[in-house]
Amino acid sequence: MFCNHIAVIALLISYLAPHVSPEKFWIIAFFGLAYPILVIINILFLFYWAIQIKKRAFYSFVVIIVGFTNLHSYFQFTFNETPNGTKKMISIMSYNVKVFDLYNWSNNNKTRNKMFQLINNESPEVACFQEYFHRDSSKYSNTDSLMKYTKFKYSHIEYTTTVKPKQHFGIATFSNYPILNKGKVDFGYKSNNVCIYSDIQWGKDTLRIYNMHLQSIAFSKDDYKYIDDLQKDMETEDVEHSKSILNRLKLAFIKRAHQTDLISASIASSPYPVIVCGDFNDTPASYAKNKIATNLSDAFVESGNGFGRTYIGKFPSFRIDYILYSKEYKAYKFRTINEALSDHYPIVCYLEKQ
Repeated sequence: MFCNHIAVIALLISYLAPHVSPEKFWIIAFFGLAYPILVIINILFLFYWAIQIKKRAFYSFVVIIVGFTNLHSYFQFTFNETPNGTKKMISIMSYNVKVFDLYNWSNNNKTRNKMFQLINNESPEVACFQEYFHRDSSKYSNTDSLMKYTKFKYSHIEYTTTVKPKQHFGIATFSNYPILNKGKVDFGYKSNNVCIYSDIQWGKDTLRIYNMHLQSIAFSKDDYKYIDDLQKDMETEDVEHSKSILNRLKLAFIKRAHQTDLISASIASSPYPVIVCGDFNDTPASYAKNKIATNLSDAFVESGNGFGRTYIGKFPSFRIDYILYSKEYKAYKFRTINEALSDHYPIVCYLEKQ
């Protein structure tokens, strides 16, 4: 029962993570990250007491139900509603393309072509790409290729890094509809992370599309090896690597909180309905996701199914990519496309104007 008390307290603390900025109190963010594990532990306690036919089973049950809104952000089951054919719909894609597999020297052309084919097959009307790469040459002129082989006519690209002056890294939004205005949320310092917004003309309506890539954890190869060893139950007493991982997580939580507050303020001041896409590098039980989603709906929650996992890497292997939108719209057919061409799965959905 003592262990059950500890599990319940930890789960209750995790419920605070979406509401407390890591800039003010970063420790709570770790509990939010551990939320899925804490839920599983409490479910095991529930079954343990239930098998013994003891009222103590209600203890963890009640605490799990209290946090149901967090639970259904991780797992969702929705009926496939049929859109109203008389209303306007727009198709959206968000995809961290991991520089189109640039550094996989033996296979990058093949992977890149498969990505282009996937995007072309899905034919989204608006696509937001994170970790975008373009080279001013015929071989890796990704912008030219996308404009040529898809239906995209307009683009908004923001580069955060340029090397060997022809190689560009950043973020990109492509659209079938005219882009009337382009802007950027200024984080106040130079960073590889970025948030842009594009005002598009959709018939008689104007939409503001936000595309963002928030602060990553930036684990080193040694950190990943340490995580691998832990997952394989290999004995390790590497205290320094444990500290390294915790420090990287802490720094990422704090930086994301700062970026999140600036983006949230920009969204709140938008003169148009918004659609928010991007790689938040944080889970549904996080301050970043909860703050940005204020007054917005989550396409996965409204029309998705399953666990919604979008990150294929080792950690955090949960849903960290999102499509959010203003209440003027309704989501249909949210899908996570199970194609491991990047370390993220692409996500797509349809939005219908209400």
